[in-house]
Amino acid sequence: MKNIIFILTIGLTSISCAQSSNGNSTNSEVSDQKVERVSQTTFKDYLSKNPDVLLVDVRTAGEYDGGKIGNAINIDFNSGSFQDEIGKLDKTKPVLIYCQSGGRSGKALSMMKNMGFTTVLELEGGYGSWKN
Repeated sequence: MKNIIFILTIGLTSISCAQSSNGNSTNSEVSDQKVERVSQTTFKDYLSKNPDVLLVDVRTAGEYDGGKIGNAINIDFNSGSFQDEIGKLDKTKPVLIYCQSGGRSGKALSMMKNMGFTTVLELEGGYGSWKN
């Protein structure tokens, strides 16, 4: 009986530990092949360590013209061709995305995950949090 209880305890502990490691990352360390929302600190750190990463602003052209992060390209989430344009990107290369406050980029993140992108980091709070 003690052996059964011991085995059940070990099994439940293993399951619990495995589940707790699957949440969104807000740490400054990001491992390969992640598709997730990250903090401003993590986003900035990743961008500074990987200056050649593809940075995509999913806001409208008017918002983009009003200010952008670094050398971001603009692919408007609200355009009818958004999915086609995103689909042209290399799915194996890291992509950083943002919008104004996180709504559109959150939807884009989900879409890109379903499309098979391996590394996409979305800026939590969007461009509005970047400027603050």
